[in-house]
Amino acid sequence: MKENMITSKELRSKWIRYYEERGHLNIGAVSLIGDGTTGVMFNVAGMQPLMPYLLGAKHPSGQTKLCNVQGCVRTIDIESVGDPTHFTFFEMMGNWSLGDYFKKEKTQWSYDFLTKELGLDGEKLCSTVFEGNEAAPRDDETAELLRQVGIKPEHIFYLPKEDNWWELEGTVDTPCGPDNEWFYPRHDVACGPDCGPACGCGRYVEVGNDVYMQYKKTADGYEPLANKNVDTGFGLDRLLAFLNGVTDGYKTDLFMPVIHYLEEKSGKKYDEDEQAKKAIRIIADHMRTSTMLIGDVNGIVPQNSGAGYILRRLLRRAMRYTRQLELDMNVLTDVCKIYIEQVYGEAYPLLVEKSGYICKVVSMEADRFEKTIDAGLVRLNDMIDALKGEGKTELSGADAFRLYDTYGFPVDLTIEILAEQGLTLDRAAFDEDMKAQRERARNAREKTGAIGGGENGSVFAEGLRSVFTGYETNTDSAKILAIATDEGAVDSIGVGMSGVIVLDQTPFYAESGGQVADHGVIKCGDAEFRVTDVQKTPDGKILHTGEMVKGGVMVGDDVTAEICTVRRAAIRRAHSSVHLLQAALRQVLGNHVEQAGSLVEPDRARFDFSHFSGLSAEEIAKVEALVNEKILEGFAGETREMSIDEAKKLGAMALFGEKYGDTVRVVTFGDYSMELCGGTHLDNTAKVGLFKIVSESSVAAGVRRIEAVTGSAVMELLAAREREIADAAQALKTTPADLPRRAVQVSEELRAQSREIESLTGRLARVDAERMLAGAEEIGAVRLIAQVIEGQNAAGLRTLCDTIRDMDENIVAVLGAVADGKVAFAACAGKAAVKAGAHSGNLLKAAAKVCGGGGGGRPDSATAGGREADKLPQAIAEVAENLRGMLK
Repeated sequence: MKENMITSKELRSKWIRYYEERGHLNIGAVSLIGDGTTGVMFNVAGMQPLMPYLLGAKHPSGQTKLCNVQGCVRTIDIESVGDPTHFTFFEMMGNWSLGDYFKKEKTQWSYDFLTKELGLDGEKLCSTVFEGNEAAPRDDETAELLRQVGIKPEHIFYLPKEDNWWELEGTVDTPCGPDNEWFYPRHDVACGPDCGPACGCGRYVEVGNDVYMQYKKTADGYEPLANKNVDTGFGLDRLLAFLNGVTDGYKTDLFMPVIHYLEEKSGKKYDEDEQAKKAIRIIADHMRTSTMLIGDVNGIVPQNSGAGYILRRLLRRAMRYTRQLELDMNVLTDVCKIYIEQVYGEAYPLLVEKSGYICKVVSMEADRFEKTIDAGLVRLNDMIDALKGEGKTELSGADAFRLYDTYGFPVDLTIEILAEQGLTLDRAAFDEDMKAQRERARNAREKTGAIGGGENGSVFAEGLRSVFTGYETNTDSAKILAIATDEGAVDSIGVGMSGVIVLDQTPFYAESGGQVADHGVIKCGDAEFRVTDVQKTPDGKILHTGEMVKGGVMVGDDVTAEICTVRRAAIRRAHSSVHLLQAALRQVLGNHVEQAGSLVEPDRARFDFSHFSGLSAEEIAKVEALVNEKILEGFAGETREMSIDEAKKLGAMALFGEKYGDTVRVVTFGDYSMELCGGTHLDNTAKVGLFKIVSESSVAAGVRRIEAVTGSAVMELLAAREREIADAAQALKTTPADLPRRAVQVSEELRAQSREIESLTGRLARVDAERMLAGAEEIGAVRLIAQVIEGQNAAGLRTLCDTIRDMDENIVAVLGAVADGKVAFAACAGKAAVKAGAHSGNLLKAAAKVCGGGGGGRPDSATAGGREADKLPQAIAEVAENLRGMLK
């Protein structure tokens, strides 16, 4: 690396200062996480948060000249990370004109920044501009401006749309336009007469990009924007490497502290070992991105879907390469700390504030990885051995699916490990198995044979629509548009018959957004149809399912639809409390909390949310107290309809992945809660009455669930708890008031007995260990105990191994037992034995394979299991020979 390097801090500072001096407002960086309303998981470009303003909306600051340094996350090329140039997180230095200056000023400013601020030679600078096509003209204006600022004519290149036109792929109604990319040569040696920025020889490096967003992309092409805008992006990571004279993007101050740490821990040199270099790059990149995502203002946690799945994939890929370097997983939390304390803490102070939280999330994910991945790796390695033995090169989709379904082994990791062995996966077959599993799950959830053609209402004529009036009224007049029974669409329905009725308008809330349906009646004179379920079809029909309990009705009848107001009030209590609950969870746990699902029933609620660990009793109590505090404050509940952009500006919370229309419904409770929601709510939080959390549990990795009750259900719960306390007091022969003291007394008595049992067990283990050590077999410089132990379980074997290892540094012990018809193994090796080459994990891997099982572990300690108990003696008999093969 060059002396007098420019640092990342200096480069950020230069950029902001330069554009502030030219009248730009530094708007700072925004969240890396998508806001849930656009369907984009991450902020993938510096301009993404400014999309509405580039299309013509007024920026909240009122300014038209803006700048910042914005973090971005792109994960489409995760597998490419490991080479010198690919990163999943990067910073983009940007500045924008929102209908203010245009090409003339921007060309001059970019040229001056590159030459005067960064010291590049203007004689060597090159630029590429748009050559034009049938949809947009050639950008001769920019080419002329480049010549005027000093770019040599022979250094200006016209390139096609794929090179010099910027737009977001797969979108419509988004800004776009031609761009001017700035390049600088690494050296003066041309690859040929046509050497230039587009030839791909590697001589030229892109150092910046000015996009002239003067068009809006439509379904049919492009149309001019009312304002001509400028969107500039200079990649900090790439530019920093170039300015410091390195072709390896990892050899800058953004990564070198981590690289030095991993070199020290692994004993491998970055520049001397290509495999280690790749592993170090992957760990450095993925842990940088993970640190940023977890520590973001809207930070996420590892999950099995959405953005949380991408985070989990990054972490687990880093963990796999940590293993490849033969390092413990705790180095990953150290890497996080290095990024926070030495690299990004000053630029992103929230990382410092959330440092402990970030490390805890990473540590817990590492624990999950260690627990689940070993068995999957053993099974995959067996599959690879079998493929090679049969001369095959492709793993079946069924085998990969079995790894995923049984062991939770990520398919991306399967593909990567296969590729390292020169093998492939039948991905199409795997995807078919996944599709079949989803179909099975969907079928299990569906109401098979539902009257009216199920949730699609397919037996009804097209064009029927129902208007929901239940926000304003509990009772409404309506006309019957259609009726169906199990025989299909009919004109009428009589007493005792079950069916589905479609009305032109209805106060009945159809089940959606986690809120259950209203119940009630549809009346026509003396006739009465009792409604027990309500669903809405994608095309707008509201299906009232129920039974005709009096008389009959016909299509075309005028009816009165009445909901059960007692049920609706109880549902409102539960739903409004869920909004308060989410706000309280974010206040207590952090802004990474996001809704992952919900169920709202009369006076009962279930709320799933993203969080990395179980809540402590103190956290649960604090959340519950906050919700009840807001209930007692009596916040007014207000509902407003507005545009999605307006809702986002106000900070309304959205459910990620949910698709919203142009107009949304925003529900607020005072200044405490604001969410996009289509459900029914109270007009005052005081009407919730009471709120009580009844359970907190895990739904999936990274997703927690709280179940709670409100209103009358709380009173029922308290009465039941009082009865339970009285029963417990009676069983312990005390009073309810004295129950805590008596429980402590009984607990202490049990602990004393447990300590006595543990002491006896330890003494027995030491006696057994001494006896076994006396008969140990000498193998080279180590001593071996390999035995089948009668009447032991896995825990007992581990205790015995630990005792043996503590008594002799030269010992290697491999113990097996049969418990409940299954084989259990434990192994250990003392420090001297490990130095001599003994590896407990590898010894057990071989032994377990004999018994049809798997497992492994560290050189000094390992456990495993097997299915074939009759082969245990053979497995133990082979240990000595296996040990001889590994000793130095």
